[in-house]
Amino acid sequence: MTLAAVEAATTLPAIEQRHCDPRHYPHGVAFMDDQYLPMSEAKVSVLDWGFLHSDATYDTVHVWDGRFFRLELHLDRFFRGMEKLRMKLPYDRSEIEKILSTCVALSGHKSAYVEMICTRGCSPTFSRDPRQSENRFIAFAVPFGSVANKEQMERGLHVAISNTVRIPPKSIDPTIKNYHWLDLVKGLFDAYDYGAETGLIVDINDNIAEGPGFNVFTVKDGRLKTPAYGVLAGITRQTVFDLCDELSLPVSAGDIDRDELKGSDEVFITSTAGGIMPVSKIDETVVGDGKIGALTRQLTELYWKKHADPAWSTPVNYA
Repeated sequence: MTLAAVEAATTLPAIEQRHCDPRHYPHGVAFMDDQYLPMSEAKVSVLDWGFLHSDATYDTVHVWDGRFFRLELHLDRFFRGMEKLRMKLPYDRSEIEKILSTCVALSGHKSAYVEMICTRGCSPTFSRDPRQSENRFIAFAVPFGSVANKEQMERGLHVAISNTVRIPPKSIDPTIKNYHWLDLVKGLFDAYDYGAETGLIVDINDNIAEGPGFNVFTVKDGRLKTPAYGVLAGITRQTVFDLCDELSLPVSAGDIDRDELKGSDEVFITSTAGGIMPVSKIDETVVGDGKIGALTRQLTELYWKKHADPAWSTPVNYA
Protein backbone atom coordinates (compact mmCIF):
# COMPACT_ATOMS: atom_id res chain seq x y z
CA MET A 1 0.00 0.00 0.00
CA THR A 2 1.34 3.43 -0.90
CA LEU A 3 1.85 6.27 1.55
CA ALA A 4 -0.89 8.21 -0.25
CA ALA A 5 -3.34 5.35 0.26
CA VAL A 6 -2.51 5.14 3.97
CA GLU A 7 -3.01 8.87 4.37
CA ALA A 8 -6.30 8.72 2.50
CA ALA A 9 -7.60 6.03 4.85
CA THR A 10 -6.92 8.05 7.99
CA THR A 11 -8.98 10.90 9.41
CA LEU A 12 -7.87 14.36 8.35
CA PRO A 13 -6.27 16.41 11.12
CA ALA A 14 -8.16 19.34 12.58
CA ILE A 15 -7.47 22.84 11.33
CA GLU A 16 -6.08 24.79 14.26
CA GLN A 17 -7.69 28.13 14.98
CA ARG A 18 -4.46 29.65 16.25
CA HIS A 19 -0.84 29.15 15.29
CA CYS A 20 1.50 28.08 18.09
CA ASP A 21 5.07 29.24 17.48
CA PRO A 22 7.69 27.44 19.64
CA ARG A 23 10.55 29.76 18.62
CA HIS A 24 12.15 32.42 20.80
CA TYR A 25 12.35 36.09 19.81
CA PRO A 26 14.24 39.11 21.14
CA HIS A 27 12.31 41.29 23.53
CA GLY A 28 10.54 43.99 21.59
CA VAL A 29 7.28 45.42 20.33
CA ALA A 30 5.83 45.34 16.82
CA PHE A 31 3.01 47.22 15.11
CA MET A 32 0.82 45.79 12.38
CA ASP A 33 -2.83 46.02 11.42
CA ASP A 34 -3.34 48.87 13.90
CA GLN A 35 -2.17 46.71 16.81
CA TYR A 36 0.90 46.82 19.06
CA LEU A 37 2.12 43.29 19.69
CA PRO A 38 4.99 41.38 21.33
CA MET A 39 7.52 40.26 18.71
CA SER A 40 6.39 36.63 19.03
CA GLU A 41 2.92 37.61 17.79
CA ALA A 42 3.98 39.69 14.77
CA LYS A 43 3.16 37.40 11.83
CA VAL A 44 3.12 37.86 8.05
CA SER A 45 0.85 35.82 5.78
CA VAL A 46 2.58 33.23 3.61
CA LEU A 47 0.61 34.77 0.72
CA ASP A 48 2.16 38.21 1.19
CA TRP A 49 4.24 39.22 -1.83
CA GLY A 50 6.86 40.53 0.58
CA PHE A 51 7.42 36.92 1.65
CA LEU A 52 6.82 35.19 -1.68
CA HIS A 53 8.67 37.61 -3.97
CA SER A 54 10.73 39.93 -1.73
CA ASP A 55 8.34 42.63 -2.97
CA ALA A 56 8.88 45.08 -0.17
CA THR A 57 10.87 48.07 0.95
CA TYR A 58 12.02 48.94 4.44
CA ASP A 59 14.24 51.19 6.47
CA THR A 60 16.01 50.85 9.76
CA VAL A 61 16.81 53.61 12.21
CA HIS A 62 18.46 53.21 15.58
CA VAL A 63 17.74 54.72 18.96
CA TRP A 64 20.66 55.55 21.24
CA ASP A 65 20.24 56.83 24.78
CA GLY A 66 16.55 57.40 24.13
CA ARG A 67 16.98 59.37 20.89
CA PHE A 68 16.42 58.42 17.26
CA PHE A 69 19.49 59.21 15.14
CA ARG A 70 18.80 60.95 11.80
CA LEU A 71 15.19 59.76 11.74
CA GLU A 72 14.19 62.32 9.11
CA LEU A 73 16.68 60.92 6.59
CA HIS A 74 15.43 57.38 7.17
CA LEU A 75 11.82 58.45 6.70
CA ASP A 76 12.77 60.33 3.52
CA ARG A 77 14.32 57.18 2.04
CA PHE A 78 11.43 54.97 3.15
CA PHE A 79 8.85 57.17 1.44
CA ARG A 80 10.99 57.49 -1.70
CA GLY A 81 11.22 53.71 -1.87
CA MET A 82 7.46 53.26 -1.54
CA GLU A 83 6.85 55.84 -4.27
CA LYS A 84 9.25 54.10 -6.66
CA LEU A 85 7.61 50.73 -5.95
CA ARG A 86 4.11 52.24 -6.36
CA MET A 87 3.10 51.41 -2.82
CA LYS A 88 0.72 53.38 -0.64
CA LEU A 89 -0.10 53.26 3.06
CA PRO A 90 -3.00 54.58 5.15
CA TYR A 91 -0.50 56.37 7.42
CA ASP A 92 1.19 59.68 6.72
CA ARG A 93 4.74 60.56 7.72
CA SER A 94 3.87 61.99 11.14
CA GLU A 95 1.73 58.94 11.96
CA ILE A 96 4.54 56.54 11.06
CA GLU A 97 6.98 58.55 13.16
CA LYS A 98 4.58 58.27 16.11
CA ILE A 99 4.18 54.51 15.56
CA LEU A 100 7.94 54.02 15.58
CA SER A 101 8.32 56.06 18.75
CA THR A 102 5.48 54.15 20.42
CA CYS A 103 7.09 50.79 19.57
CA VAL A 104 10.28 51.95 21.28
CA ALA A 105 8.43 53.40 24.27
CA LEU A 106 6.36 50.25 24.79
CA SER A 107 9.49 48.09 24.53
CA GLY A 108 11.25 50.23 27.13
CA HIS A 109 14.52 50.08 25.18
CA LYS A 110 16.79 53.11 25.47
CA SER A 111 18.98 51.77 22.67
CA ALA A 112 17.08 50.00 19.93
CA TYR A 113 17.05 48.78 16.36
CA VAL A 114 13.81 50.08 14.82
CA GLU A 115 12.49 48.91 11.48
CA MET A 116 9.65 50.15 9.24
CA ILE A 117 8.45 47.90 6.42
CA CYS A 118 6.00 48.16 3.56
CA THR A 119 5.17 44.92 1.75
CA ARG A 120 3.13 44.53 -1.40
CA GLY A 121 0.67 42.53 0.67
CA CYS A 122 -1.69 40.05 -0.93
CA SER A 123 -4.97 40.02 -2.82
CA PRO A 124 -8.12 38.21 -1.64
CA THR A 125 -8.04 36.09 -4.82
CA PHE A 126 -4.27 35.37 -4.88
CA SER A 127 -4.10 37.40 -8.07
CA ARG A 128 -0.76 37.77 -9.86
CA ASP A 129 -1.59 41.42 -10.55
CA PRO A 130 0.35 43.47 -7.96
CA ARG A 131 -2.16 46.30 -8.33
CA GLN A 132 -4.75 44.12 -6.60
CA SER A 133 -2.65 43.64 -3.48
CA GLU A 134 -3.31 45.65 -0.35
CA ASN A 135 0.02 47.11 0.78
CA ARG A 136 0.91 46.36 4.38
CA PHE A 137 2.84 48.35 6.97
CA ILE A 138 4.84 46.73 9.77
CA ALA A 139 7.14 48.29 12.36
CA PHE A 140 9.10 46.93 15.28
CA ALA A 141 11.66 47.83 17.93
CA VAL A 142 14.16 45.33 19.35
CA PRO A 143 17.42 45.74 21.29
CA PHE A 144 20.20 47.55 19.42
CA GLY A 145 22.62 45.22 17.62
CA SER A 146 25.87 45.89 15.78
CA VAL A 147 27.58 44.33 12.76
CA ALA A 148 30.77 44.33 14.87
CA ASN A 149 30.96 43.22 18.48
CA LYS A 150 32.96 44.96 21.22
CA GLU A 151 36.16 43.00 20.57
CA GLN A 152 35.97 43.64 16.81
CA MET A 153 35.37 47.34 17.39
CA GLU A 154 38.55 47.50 19.46
CA ARG A 155 40.85 45.53 17.11
CA GLY A 156 39.13 45.92 13.74
CA LEU A 157 37.18 43.44 11.62
CA HIS A 158 38.64 40.75 9.39
CA VAL A 159 36.84 41.11 6.04
CA ALA A 160 37.07 38.81 3.01
CA ILE A 161 36.25 39.82 -0.56
CA SER A 162 33.86 37.42 -2.28
CA ASN A 163 33.69 36.96 -6.06
CA THR A 164 29.90 37.15 -5.77
CA VAL A 165 28.51 39.96 -7.93
CA ARG A 166 26.03 42.45 -6.46
CA ILE A 167 22.70 42.64 -8.29
CA PRO A 168 23.28 45.34 -10.93
CA PRO A 169 21.32 48.61 -10.67
CA LYS A 170 19.65 47.98 -14.03
CA SER A 171 17.96 44.98 -12.40
CA ILE A 172 17.18 46.34 -8.93
CA ASP A 173 17.30 50.04 -8.08
CA PRO A 174 19.81 50.15 -5.20
CA THR A 175 18.36 53.42 -3.91
CA ILE A 176 15.31 51.41 -2.79
CA LYS A 177 16.22 49.60 0.40
CA ASN A 178 15.13 46.03 -0.25
CA TYR A 179 15.34 42.41 0.89
CA HIS A 180 17.11 41.07 -2.23
CA TRP A 181 19.95 39.72 -0.10
CA LEU A 182 20.84 36.34 -1.63
CA ASP A 183 24.00 37.78 -3.20
CA LEU A 184 24.98 39.40 0.10
CA VAL A 185 24.24 36.22 2.06
CA LYS A 186 26.34 34.17 -0.36
CA GLY A 187 29.17 36.68 0.10
CA LEU A 188 28.84 36.34 3.86
CA PHE A 189 29.12 32.54 3.69
CA ASP A 190 32.12 32.89 1.36
CA ALA A 191 33.73 35.08 4.04
CA TYR A 192 32.97 32.55 6.78
CA ASP A 193 34.45 29.77 4.65
CA TYR A 194 37.57 31.91 4.27
CA GLY A 195 37.83 32.35 8.04
CA ALA A 196 36.83 36.02 8.04
CA GLU A 197 34.15 37.72 10.12
CA THR A 198 32.18 39.40 7.36
CA GLY A 199 32.41 39.93 3.63
CA LEU A 200 32.35 42.37 0.76
CA ILE A 201 31.02 41.57 -2.69
CA VAL A 202 31.86 43.16 -6.02
CA ASP A 203 30.02 44.96 -8.80
CA ILE A 204 29.75 43.79 -12.43
CA ASN A 205 33.15 45.36 -13.17
CA ASP A 206 34.83 43.49 -10.28
CA ASN A 207 35.18 46.66 -8.23
CA ILE A 208 34.25 46.63 -4.55
CA ALA A 209 30.52 47.16 -3.95
CA GLU A 210 29.23 46.67 -0.40
CA GLY A 211 28.66 44.12 2.34
CA PRO A 212 25.58 42.62 4.01
CA GLY A 213 24.00 45.75 5.45
CA PHE A 214 27.01 48.07 5.24
CA ASN A 215 29.03 50.40 3.02
CA VAL A 216 32.82 50.60 3.02
CA PHE A 217 35.27 53.52 3.10
CA THR A 218 38.99 53.73 2.40
CA VAL A 219 41.44 56.30 3.74
CA LYS A 220 44.60 57.02 1.75
CA ASP A 221 46.92 59.97 2.39
CA GLY A 222 44.17 61.69 4.37
CA ARG A 223 41.53 61.32 1.64
CA LEU A 224 38.39 59.22 2.08
CA LYS A 225 36.62 57.29 -0.66
CA THR A 226 33.63 54.96 -0.92
CA PRO A 227 32.15 52.92 -3.80
CA ALA A 228 29.55 54.71 -5.90
CA TYR A 229 28.21 52.19 -8.39
CA GLY A 230 25.29 49.91 -7.57
CA VAL A 231 25.33 50.39 -3.81
CA LEU A 232 22.72 51.49 -1.33
CA ALA A 233 23.50 55.05 -0.29
CA GLY A 234 23.37 54.30 3.42
CA ILE A 235 22.36 56.93 5.95
CA THR A 236 25.53 56.28 7.95
CA ARG A 237 27.47 56.58 4.67
CA GLN A 238 25.84 60.00 4.16
CA THR A 239 26.64 60.86 7.77
CA VAL A 240 30.33 60.24 7.08
CA PHE A 241 30.15 62.71 4.18
CA ASP A 242 28.50 65.23 6.50
CA LEU A 243 31.11 64.69 9.22
CA CYS A 244 33.93 65.03 6.70
CA ASP A 245 32.43 68.31 5.54
CA GLU A 246 32.37 69.53 9.14
CA LEU A 247 36.00 68.46 9.65
CA SER A 248 37.14 69.73 6.21
CA LEU A 249 38.25 66.22 5.21
CA PRO A 250 38.29 65.36 1.48
CA VAL A 251 35.84 62.57 0.63
CA SER A 252 34.54 61.21 -2.66
CA ALA A 253 32.55 58.35 -4.20
CA GLY A 254 33.98 56.32 -7.06
CA ASP A 255 35.33 52.96 -8.19
CA ILE A 256 37.56 51.08 -5.75
CA ASP A 257 39.30 47.92 -6.93
CA ARG A 258 40.69 45.15 -4.73
CA ASP A 259 44.25 46.45 -4.79
CA GLU A 260 43.18 49.97 -3.84
CA LEU A 261 41.15 48.65 -0.93
CA LYS A 262 43.99 46.48 0.36
CA GLY A 263 46.53 49.27 -0.14
CA SER A 264 44.62 51.78 1.99
CA ASP A 265 46.02 53.38 5.12
CA GLU A 266 42.69 52.79 6.88
CA VAL A 267 39.43 51.01 6.06
CA PHE A 268 36.12 51.16 7.88
CA ILE A 269 32.55 50.08 7.24
CA THR A 270 29.36 51.99 8.02
CA SER A 271 25.88 50.85 9.03
CA THR A 272 22.94 51.93 11.15
CA ALA A 273 23.69 48.64 12.94
CA GLY A 274 26.97 49.71 14.50
CA GLY A 275 27.88 53.12 13.09
CA ILE A 276 31.51 53.46 11.96
CA MET A 277 33.40 50.17 12.40
CA PRO A 278 37.13 49.66 11.75
CA VAL A 279 38.61 47.01 9.45
CA SER A 280 42.10 45.73 10.25
CA LYS A 281 42.46 42.86 7.77
CA ILE A 282 41.21 42.18 4.22
CA ASP A 283 41.68 38.61 3.03
CA GLU A 284 45.28 38.01 4.12
CA THR A 285 46.34 41.67 3.91
CA VAL A 286 46.77 43.72 7.07
CA VAL A 287 45.32 47.21 6.63
CA GLY A 288 47.91 49.92 7.34
CA ASP A 289 49.78 49.08 10.51
CA GLY A 290 47.01 46.73 11.65
CA LYS A 291 45.67 49.20 14.20
CA ILE A 292 42.62 51.46 14.13
CA GLY A 293 43.59 54.58 12.21
CA ALA A 294 43.51 58.16 13.47
CA LEU A 295 40.83 59.35 11.03
CA THR A 296 38.63 56.34 11.78
CA ARG A 297 38.87 57.13 15.49
CA GLN A 298 38.19 60.83 14.93
CA LEU A 299 35.10 60.17 12.81
CA THR A 300 33.82 57.51 15.19
CA GLU A 301 34.11 59.83 18.19
CA LEU A 302 32.29 62.65 16.40
CA TYR A 303 29.64 60.25 15.05
CA TRP A 304 28.59 59.14 18.55
CA LYS A 305 28.83 62.68 19.90
CA LYS A 306 26.24 63.75 17.30
CA HIS A 307 23.69 61.37 18.83
CA ALA A 308 22.97 63.91 21.56
CA ASP A 309 22.76 66.84 19.14
CA PRO A 310 19.11 67.97 18.63
CA ALA A 311 19.95 68.87 15.02
CA TRP A 312 20.82 65.21 14.35
CA SER A 313 18.53 63.33 16.71
CA THR A 314 14.92 63.08 17.89
CA PRO A 315 13.86 62.15 21.45
CA VAL A 316 11.56 59.20 22.10
CA ASN A 317 8.53 60.01 24.22
CA TYR A 318 8.48 57.31 26.90
CA ALA A 319 5.65 58.89 28.88
